Amino acid sequence: MVDLRRTELSVRAERAILVQVRRAGDQELADASLEELRNLARNAYATVVGEITQARPRPDPVTYLGKGKVRQLASLCGRHEADIVICDDDLKPAQVKKLETALGTKVVDRSELILDIFAQHARTRQAKLQVELAQLEYAFPRLRKMWTHLDRTAGGTLGGGIGVRGPGEKQLEMDRRLVQKKISDLSKELSKIEEHRRRMIKDRREQFATIALVGYTNAGKSSLMNSLTEAGVSVRDRLFETLDTRTRQWTLPDGRCVMLSDTVGFIRKLPHHLVASFHATLEEAREADLLLHVADTSCPTVETQIEAVRDVLKETGCGGKPVLLVLNKTDALNDPLLLPLLRRMAEDAVCVSALTGEGLPELARRIEEFLDRGQVELTVEVGVGNGRLFSLLYEKGKVLDRSYRDGMAQVRVRIPESLMGAIESLGGRPRCSEPVRYGP
Repeated sequence: MVDLRRTELSVRAERAILVQVRRAGDQELADASLEELRNLARNAYATVVGEITQARPRPDPVTYLGKGKVRQLASLCGRHEADIVICDDDLKPAQVKKLETALGTKVVDRSELILDIFAQHARTRQAKLQVELAQLEYAFPRLRKMWTHLDRTAGGTLGGGIGVRGPGEKQLEMDRRLVQKKISDLSKELSKIEEHRRRMIKDRREQFATIALVGYTNAGKSSLMNSLTEAGVSVRDRLFETLDTRTRQWTLPDGRCVMLSDTVGFIRKLPHHLVASFHATLEEAREADLLLHVADTSCPTVETQIEAVRDVLKETGCGGKPVLLVLNKTDALNDPLLLPLLRRMAEDAVCVSALTGEGLPELARRIEEFLDRGQVELTVEVGVGNGRLFSLLYEKGKVLDRSYRDGMAQVRVRIPESLMGAIESLGGRPRCSEPVRYGP
């Protein structure tokens, strides 16, 4: 497939022209989508030298734009010596072929651009496999436009050596079989990684509560994770800067430890095949006890970004998860009166600034309240040498008091009710016949 990748030391970045079809309706949303496309292009190391938009009910099924606009676009490409045209929607292979023929310039769509940026940021084996799988699934129906040798045949009725004589076979069919086999091999390898990751997440959940940061790309999730855990995650102002999931331990003010995961950012028009390919990466969000939905309050279209993230969460099987909305970057908010309006989207939202630390104590308190739900308070009698039980009480619960007598410890603790059996199996004796329950 077309490769847009450029290093930051490139001598000459590709000169790009952006193209958008604007449906009737919300012009603010169309403007935001075009601005996002500009940022995507810059992240792919392209220089935007021109833009063209067309208002119409739907894209032209043959050339995406109308005939007049295609001629205008061809003139613009020639005038600016454009190397590439980037469209703000997914294109059919036939549309790409027609446009490239009419323009004499390579054409890519939004999905291909996003895939290129993902390829730049993939670091781990899992992320690289996921990118390769998504690229192949994207490329498969587009093989006819991507290979120049498709109409040649291997072998033929005249001449040729052993094994290539006969009617021959179109190269396209050979390429299709190769791509299908590669997709199958990658899917199997990713399935093994997923299973291993699932076991890791399960083991982690048995020891700690798990929280996943989700949100629109560039909303400040990595900055928030650094502020809470000193994780040292990269926080450059680039879309999809975080592609591989990172998990760190976070000690709450009350002493309890939770595992906090930073996940890949979402975006409008996120291709379905991309969501499917990154199934393993999103496993952290699906298995988390709580999702922190981080939103950028300084963004003019923050409300539509919040809705876009909610839609993707539903698509990825996270729709029923407990979610706490975290309104980030309040330090960069020009109009403070917007905060009360944003709070209406979620009455229990927390306002924070990962940069200044404002609101972080309140966020921690709210998480402690969440962890207290479904918990019980009881006094456990335990031998002073029972290290395994002490570890369980301190790591999974909140120790309120303790005392020692005759080689035994009495520990008053608030802990998930589901761990009562584990306490008894480790030799602990709860002394409260009617433990106090917290939350629903």
